[in-house]
Amino acid sequence: MCSVLLIAVVGSFADSNIRADVLHSLRCQPKPGSNSSSPLKLSVSLMGHTKAVNCVDWSPSHGHLLASAGMDHTVRVWNVWNRGDTTARVLKHHTAAVKDVKWSHHRPFLLSGGLDCSSRLVDPEVGKEITVFKEDQPVEVIKFSPSNSNLFLSGGSKGSLRLWDIRTGLTTKEFNRSLGTILDLDFSADGKQFISSTDTTRSNVSENTIIVWDILREVPLSNQVYTEAFTCPCVRYHPYEASFVAQSNGNYIAIFSARPPFKLNRYRRFEGHGVWGFPIKCSFSLSGRELASGSSDGCIYFYDYKSSRFLRKIEAFKEACTYVAYHPVLHNVIASCGWTGEISVFE
Repeated sequence: MCSVLLIAVVGSFADSNIRADVLHSLRCQPKPGSNSSSPLKLSVSLMGHTKAVNCVDWSPSHGHLLASAGMDHTVRVWNVWNRGDTTARVLKHHTAAVKDVKWSHHRPFLLSGGLDCSSRLVDPEVGKEITVFKEDQPVEVIKFSPSNSNLFLSGGSKGSLRLWDIRTGLTTKEFNRSLGTILDLDFSADGKQFISSTDTTRSNVSENTIIVWDILREVPLSNQVYTEAFTCPCVRYHPYEASFVAQSNGNYIAIFSARPPFKLNRYRRFEGHGVWGFPIKCSFSLSGRELASGSSDGCIYFYDYKSSRFLRKIEAFKEACTYVAYHPVLHNVIASCGWTGEISVFE
């Protein structure tokens, strides 16, 4: 049932007042594999959240829009390159901290999950709450299925993993296992599998830290993927290759095969940045050639994926940079956020 949100309509969703060069690039839609320069300089600094920002997500259909989820209980939508007010919407539909936010793949709807034990689907432009998905646990992470835009996964602080259908508002599958807090999730490109990362107790840390799941059968394909005594706050599939990476609290990013038995690559890792217990996320560039990571020192670190070689770093914040997200169309743009409440966009 739809209801009016507590919403502040501040600015515009339209792209009519954004920078001309950005508008041209968005409309040209460069091919994913084409060469382009990498993010180097600060493009926009977005201020508005009053507490830490947990997540940012670019709209796949409206490339000038960026959503953010904050500890201040709000979801914000930013018209990033607008020459007037960059704050397009402030959504106050959660009653506690918002841990994750994702744009729908095919409609300009937002899905957010928070510590009020709910995920909420909203139409941010008109200010309507479409569906509330209530849970028995604070929601830590959400992910839309790449193969069916009506389905999304949620993971929470009690270790429950659920697949939801936005058309019915009901769960279609549950993935049961005695797990700790779900730290992150990611779907394989075909939507048939997903990875979960869990905050386990030290007694079984090597057993359930990272699990690869078969969605159709609702069973783990492997639960002994990562045997080091560290938790992993981030997992990401490579956009084109049969591999995935995991951000380790051992202050490095590990590489795994995405094919059974999901072996750890013991000869390559990405290191130089700091994690140190922060929920540091990483992100692949559109081509898959570069991997970017936040860091406890407030910088964004860039690595060459093929060689694992450190390329460069950019200072984003004075405190920890916890989340980075490459733009889905513009190769040379990356957004970042962290504990300061700021959002920085580089190009």
